[in-house]
Amino acid sequence: MSSFNVKNDMNWRDLLIRLALVVGTAIIIVWLMPRNNYATFKIEQGKPWTYTDLSAPFDFPIYKSEEAVKAERDSIMQQYEPYFFFNSEVAGKEIRQFYKDYNNGIPGLSDDYLSIIANRLRGLYAQGIMNSSEYNRLRQDTTRMIRVISGKDASNRAITKVYSVVSAYEQLFVDEALAKHKDILQKCNLNDYITPNLTYDKERSEASLNELQNSIPLATGIVQRGQKIIDRGEIVDKKKYNILMSYQKETKRHEENKQGISLTILGQALFVFIMICCFTTYLTMFRKDYFEKPRSIAMVYTLILFFVVLTSLMVGHSILHVYLLPYAMVPIIIRVFMDSRTAFTAHMVMLLICASILQHPLEFLAVETVAGFAAIFSLRELSSRSQLFWTAVIVTAGTILTNISFDWIRNNDLSMIDISENNYLIINGVLLFCSYPLLYLIEKTFGFTSNITLIELSDMNKTLLRKMSEVAPGTFQHSIQVGNLAAEIANKIGAKSQLVRTGALYHDIGKIVNPIYFTENQSGVNPHSKMGAIDSAQMIISHVTEGIKLAEKYNLPDVIKDFISTHHGHGKTKYFYVQYKNAHPNDEIDELLFTYPGPNPFTKEQAILMMADTVEAASRSLPDYTEKSIRELVNKLIDAQVAEGYFKECPITFRDIAYAKTVLIEKLKTIYHTRLSYPELKK
Repeated sequence: MSSFNVKNDMNWRDLLIRLALVVGTAIIIVWLMPRNNYATFKIEQGKPWTYTDLSAPFDFPIYKSEEAVKAERDSIMQQYEPYFFFNSEVAGKEIRQFYKDYNNGIPGLSDDYLSIIANRLRGLYAQGIMNSSEYNRLRQDTTRMIRVISGKDASNRAITKVYSVVSAYEQLFVDEALAKHKDILQKCNLNDYITPNLTYDKERSEASLNELQNSIPLATGIVQRGQKIIDRGEIVDKKKYNILMSYQKETKRHEENKQGISLTILGQALFVFIMICCFTTYLTMFRKDYFEKPRSIAMVYTLILFFVVLTSLMVGHSILHVYLLPYAMVPIIIRVFMDSRTAFTAHMVMLLICASILQHPLEFLAVETVAGFAAIFSLRELSSRSQLFWTAVIVTAGTILTNISFDWIRNNDLSMIDISENNYLIINGVLLFCSYPLLYLIEKTFGFTSNITLIELSDMNKTLLRKMSEVAPGTFQHSIQVGNLAAEIANKIGAKSQLVRTGALYHDIGKIVNPIYFTENQSGVNPHSKMGAIDSAQMIISHVTEGIKLAEKYNLPDVIKDFISTHHGHGKTKYFYVQYKNAHPNDEIDELLFTYPGPNPFTKEQAILMMADTVEAASRSLPDYTEKSIRELVNKLIDAQVAEGYFKECPITFRDIAYAKTVLIEKLKTIYHTRLSYPELKK
């Protein structure tokens, strides 16, 4: 009853952890997703409409093009009359000042000239004098009219009928009476008495300009709800272009005018929750062992989250294209460190969430799905760096061909096909070359071990392996032989052959500390003959603990350390155990003194190594190598391991064990060259 409660509590705990994982991931994604879900199209005049048939979801006006509106505004500006305030006091003030300055007359001229000049100044001021900069700007158009405000009256006046300060001064000498005395009058500085009396009225002028501009209709018609706008493949002419641009503009305006929490956020939250929940359900049903490895779960969900966030950020930048993101990195990384089905499922979940952010997801889904398939198929087993190069090439070729196929579907004219997206896909392929350094980074961050790392560790020139070949040559040969046997079994039952081969090379690495105490390294002298059974057992057992120490010293991955600690499990050093028990039949024996520290194998690969190690070592002691003796040895040793419960904690089946026996028997027969006994010739 108590065991049931514990199991039930564990189930509830696991359920809550996974629910928190789903909810937490969904919240982060939705929080960072863009909210502008209005339609955005790449509209090109003169080219086919590449999207689906489009109908109006609401009434909207057909706006004029910017060029048309500008032309109308330029035309209406000819009717625009800026307002100027006429200051009637300026003329009297300046003329009085003139009389005051020349009350004694102008040297060289009669007194009549004072009246003549004053009259000419009055005439100029009556016409109006304005600032030279404003006058020059308006004078460019000789047909331009202005509105002159004098008191409560307003009158139209041609710009050619008013003066600037400079032109008013020049106008003084147009008069014949003054022109002939120009040299004398120029010394009088008459320009000092010419001051603008027309002041620009900014408020009235801008109000008049706005009124004129607002009188220009911005729309030429209206599209009613449900009306067909354009069909797929139809050429976007000038009229259709204006309608599509108007639709996009109105859609954006409607979206921006929304207030409060819209259905968009709720829809995003629901969709993302469903996707992450489906993926978590897949892992729960088919890959539940990953939940026992938090680093695996952390890596997968981090990758999905990372690329969805990048897509959200990319959508907000018009100069960046979503095809620049190397989405195929996700299945590559997951395939290398986990398995193909999980890689494809995670890739599709990520793509579906990213597609919900984009406005036109069909082509995106097709192109990136092909990228994922190509990446997974080309990395069935990563065994060299060159595979990543060819993976990038295959992914790039696949995505470009898929994109081209959509172009051919939409267009029947090669000259109208836009190849710019293919350039983004080529850059995407170049970015995939970053997968190799990224794999190394993920290995260090999450504690994984890739096949490339395993292959590098299998290099016989590695310090530990070279030292073992020199110090313990018998153990070195034994390890190579065990690796070959274990790899054959792994290939037969679908386990990781490279992993088990590398683990086999290092499983006995602890023997290099005291190599002479192990039979395969002895040459006639056996130091155990002078030792007690307990001491001998402890010396044999120490190769496991010494191996762990060496693995830590040389920074071997944890997965290799696990092979070192599990290849004997909780087994006993039976030779010395039986020897001690026979010598002390009546004594109580502390069995821990003869027991390896373990643990027992907890992966299929560790179980394979235990079987191969035990059988290979024992096969050396066979008196003769016949098919019968080999078969009996293999069956006896492996059946004993099963009976003693060494494989209870690892996911290996009886079918796998049967295949392992078959492989071991056939390989040992080949190694020891068993032959049929030839019959003797009767005399």
